[in-house]
Amino acid sequence: MNKLGWAVVAAAASAVLFFFGTGLDPVPELAWLAPLPILLLAPRVPGAAALGCAFAAHLAGSTGSWSYFWHSQAVPRPAALGILGGSALLFALSTGLFRLLVRRGHGLLAALAAPALWTVVLYGVSLVNPTGLMGTLMTTQADRPSVLRLAAVTGGWGVEFLVLFVPATVAAALAPGVRGVSRLTGLVAVAAAAAGLVFWSVPQPTGPATRIALVAPGQNRWAVDVATPDGQALVQSYVDQIRRVPDGVQAVVLPEAAFAVDQAGRARLVDAFTDVARTRDLDVVTGVLDTTPDGRFNAALAVPPSGAPVEYRKWHNGASPNIASGTEPARIAGIGLMVCMDVNFADPSDEYGAAGTGLVLIPASDEDVDGWEHSRTAMIRGVENGFSVAWSAARGTPTLADARGHVLADAHTGGSPFTVVVADVPIGPGKTFYARFGDWFAWLCGLVALAGIVTGVRKSSDFERLGVA
Repeated sequence: MNKLGWAVVAAAASAVLFFFGTGLDPVPELAWLAPLPILLLAPRVPGAAALGCAFAAHLAGSTGSWSYFWHSQAVPRPAALGILGGSALLFALSTGLFRLLVRRGHGLLAALAAPALWTVVLYGVSLVNPTGLMGTLMTTQADRPSVLRLAAVTGGWGVEFLVLFVPATVAAALAPGVRGVSRLTGLVAVAAAAAGLVFWSVPQPTGPATRIALVAPGQNRWAVDVATPDGQALVQSYVDQIRRVPDGVQAVVLPEAAFAVDQAGRARLVDAFTDVARTRDLDVVTGVLDTTPDGRFNAALAVPPSGAPVEYRKWHNGASPNIASGTEPARIAGIGLMVCMDVNFADPSDEYGAAGTGLVLIPASDEDVDGWEHSRTAMIRGVENGFSVAWSAARGTPTLADARGHVLADAHTGGSPFTVVVADVPIGPGKTFYARFGDWFAWLCGLVALAGIVTGVRKSSDFERLGVA
């Protein structure tokens, strides 16, 4: 078979593996294999062919997410096109850097620099994108606690790097331009990383567990006005459902923006939930769109059995019009509060982690198909910062998970008036290495990527600098 035939085969193989290994419902193991055919091909064909095949493979592999992005209410279409096209372009550039380095005999640096470039660019995107970041390679491993626990040290960026580093190392070891020790050093590094993950033991939680119930509706109900008859009926249906949760439940979490309230409506809602909270001796946390003299906020309202309610105002509202953003974390009895899209960003999770908060309750609302992906994004934040997660999502996947990345209970909404998920959730330790030192690994990736670029282009022709020779 000629080079063109191999290029077509490699692009098709990677596209299929990306399709099943990434996206909204990934097979985790395939994510590690998806880049391999393209990286094996890259040093054996002209640079333009390598870049083109990498771009086409990644873009074709993302077709399972096209419909979601095109119809998403949270991601504007221009941003969706940027995400899909930008991810494919980034994979092509990472492949080009890999090719340039292995053709110059730098096998280990190629295996390090390509995933480092990928990771640091995604880190940069996470800082500037108004909707944050979710659904990348780290998310594919969210149901693999043995891998995800790396995030407690490196943040999710370490997982992101590792998933691409493994196939890059294999491809570098088999590249025609790499000789001698360079073929082995990368494989030794991968073996050491694998052994570390296998034998690294995470201490079992020693603190008390909190029994939590998530209550989410089967139908999409967004911001129903408490002052209307429909709103009053909805409040009563939630109250009735809370009365039926199992004995021992200490907190019930409802979805994001379950109700719309003003000052009078907020008092009515608090009265209704205070009554059931006292009867069952538990905290009730619900999402509200709260219109106040200070503005209109998407908030989590926590109603305890006694004492004043606590309101957390969502920090990250994306492109939502006329919604003000909060700036302060909030807790009820030491338990943190967030709302939905907040988990797409490092903050306020990092503030909770640095303070040693061991459990965070999160009202959320998704778009059905992205329910698993978004709940796992919340899990990643929990592992990074050492807190357990209670994710109560309408049109999604209500999930209870511990701080080590174990799913304790989850379900997908729909098919019944309410979906109820209950589990005993251990309090996490907080103050992980990542919570203390932040995105140090992402910055390290930036240095490695820069070293790879400088090494690759040094003494190269203009065409080689572009990776097209």
